[in-house]
Amino acid sequence: MADIGVGAAPSLIRASLSRTGKWAGSIAFIGGAVSDILNPLAPFAAYIALVASIAAIIIAIAIVLRLVLAAKALPALVFATSAAAVAGGVYAVQKETKSQNGIIAGLVPAIAQLQQSMGIVAEKVAKIEQTVTQTQKTVEEVKKSTDTVARKTDQIASAEQQQAAQGVETQQTVEAVKQTTETIAAGQKQQVAQSEKLQATTEQIAASIDTIAKGFATLAAQGGAIAEPKRPDEFYHNARVYELSGDMLNARRSYLAFAGFNVDAIDPYTRFATLLRVQDGKAGAREVFGQLADKGKALSIKLVHVMQFDDAQRLDKLSAFISANPDFAPAYYLQAQEFSEDRLGSQTLADKRSEAQALTKFVSYEKEGGLLKYFVDQTQLADWLDRSRSRLAALGDVLNPARFAPSLTPMRSNQGWSMTISLPEPATAISWRLGGTGPFTDTGLLALNDQRTGKPMPNPSFELPDSTAATTIGIKYLDIRGRETGPFDIRFDPDAALQQGNKQILDQFWTSWIAFDASGNHGLVYFTQMLSYRCAIKEVRYSLNGAALDKALPMPPCNARDPYAIPGDFQPYFKVADSVKSMSVQVTYTDGTKSPVRDYKRQ
Repeated sequence: MADIGVGAAPSLIRASLSRTGKWAGSIAFIGGAVSDILNPLAPFAAYIALVASIAAIIIAIAIVLRLVLAAKALPALVFATSAAAVAGGVYAVQKETKSQNGIIAGLVPAIAQLQQSMGIVAEKVAKIEQTVTQTQKTVEEVKKSTDTVARKTDQIASAEQQQAAQGVETQQTVEAVKQTTETIAAGQKQQVAQSEKLQATTEQIAASIDTIAKGFATLAAQGGAIAEPKRPDEFYHNARVYELSGDMLNARRSYLAFAGFNVDAIDPYTRFATLLRVQDGKAGAREVFGQLADKGKALSIKLVHVMQFDDAQRLDKLSAFISANPDFAPAYYLQAQEFSEDRLGSQTLADKRSEAQALTKFVSYEKEGGLLKYFVDQTQLADWLDRSRSRLAALGDVLNPARFAPSLTPMRSNQGWSMTISLPEPATAISWRLGGTGPFTDTGLLALNDQRTGKPMPNPSFELPDSTAATTIGIKYLDIRGRETGPFDIRFDPDAALQQGNKQILDQFWTSWIAFDASGNHGLVYFTQMLSYRCAIKEVRYSLNGAALDKALPMPPCNARDPYAIPGDFQPYFKVADSVKSMSVQVTYTDGTKSPVRDYKRQ
C-alpha cells in the first residue's frame, strides 16, 4: 500500500470529491427524502444518519491506520459522510419542527396522500403483524402440547422400561425361589440323612452303654480295683472301689478318666459330682463340670453341670435344659427333686403337683427299657424308680384339680350370710370378689399365728347381705411361698345354700326334732326345731305308737327373708293322749331325699 504524503492528500481528496461528490450527494439527498417520507412508519432519517456516521468513522480509521488504500476508500468515505450529513440534517429539521409525518409531507400535499396510501399498507402490515403474533402464540401452544406429548411419551417409555425391569426382576425372583426350593429340598434330604445317622448313632451309643453296663456289673461282682484300666467301665469300677474305700484322690482321677470317654450315662457323673461337692464344695464341683461340659458332648455331663448351680438359678437352667432336650429322661427325675419335700422342707400344693408331673414323666420312659441307656450301674436306676413310685403313691391324686380346690360353706343368719372358706393347703392371705370381674377384697388376718406357716392366720370368712342374689364368687390365695393360686370361681345360689344349710343342721341335730312334755307342758309334743329349719323340708310324716307314718305334720311356708322366724299365728306343738308312748318321724327334704325314720320315746 503506497503512503499518502502531506502534500498529496488535498489533491487526492479534491479528486475524490470531483469524481464521487455528485452521485454521492444525489444518492444521499434521495435517501434523505425517502426517509422523511417514511417517517410515519419509523425514524429512518435517524437510522440512516447513525449508520452512515458509524461507517464514515470506521472508513476514516481504516484509512488513517492504512488498513485500506486511500484511493479506494475515499469514495466510500465521501458517500458515507454525505449520507450522514443529509440524513442528520433531515432528522434535525424533523425534531425542530416536530413534524411526525416528515418535512416534505407538510410542504407537498401529494406526498401526504402517498403517506396515507402507505398507511393502508401499514394497517395491512399491522394486521399481518397481528396475524403473525397470533400464529406465534399458536405455535407456542403447539410447542407446549408437543412438549406435553413428549413428556408423556417419555413417561410411557420410562414405564415400559420399568415394566421390563420388573419383568426381569420377577424372572430373577422366580429363579431365586426355584433355587431356594431346591436348596430346601436338599436341606430336607440332608436332615433326613442326619436324622437317620443320629438314630444310628443313638442306637450305637445305647449299645455301647449296654456293653459298658454289662462290663461294670461283671467287674463289680469280682471286686477289687483294676491295676491298669483301659475301658470306661473299668475306670468307673475303679472310681467306685476307691470311693468306697476312702481313697478320694484315686476315685477322682478315675472319674475324670471315665469322663474322657464322653459316655452319655447319668449315674457316673451324679456320683462324681457328689464326691466333688464333699471335697471342693458346690463351687468347685461347678467349676470342674463346667470344664468337662465345654470339652465333651455328652448331655449327661451338661445336665450334671446345671445341677451344681444354686436354687432359683439351678431351676431356671434345668427348665431351659429340658426345653432344649425334652426326651432326656433323667432330667425329669432331677427336676422332681427340686420340688420334693426333702429339698424344700415343706411343700405347697403347687410344689407337689410339679413333683408329681416330673416323676410321672420320668417313670413313663421305663416302658420298653427306655431308661436303661442312661445308666451304667443298673442298681442306681432301680433306686431312682423305687423312689419315684414311692413318692407318686404318697402324692396320691394331687394332679386332680377338682380334688384340691377351695370350697365355700354359706351359713345364713337373720342378719345375712356368713361365708366360710376352706383351702386345700396353708395360706398367708385370702381374697374374694363377687362376679367374674372387678377387684378382689382381702379377708384380713386373725389375731393368732398359723402353726403350719409361723405367720398370722388369714381370716377364712367374710360376710354378705341377705339380699345377695345368685352369682359367682371368686377365691384366690397366697401359698406359703407367696405364690398366688387361683382365682377359683364358685357358684353361689342363696336358695340352694339355705336349703342345704338347714338340711345339714336337721340331720346333725335330729334328736331335737321332737320333744314330749317339754318344760312341764304335759300332753304336748313340740317340733320347734323342724319349724326353725323348715326351708329344707318338703314334707314331714309321723305316726304315734308305731312306724306306720300315716299322718302329716303341717309346716308353714319358708320365708327366705326371715327364714328362722316362726309365724306368730302358728303353734309349734300339738296335743297327745297319755296313752301315746312313742312317735316315729321321717322328713322328706326339698332336694327329694328322705331322712331315716327317727323314733322318739316318751319318758
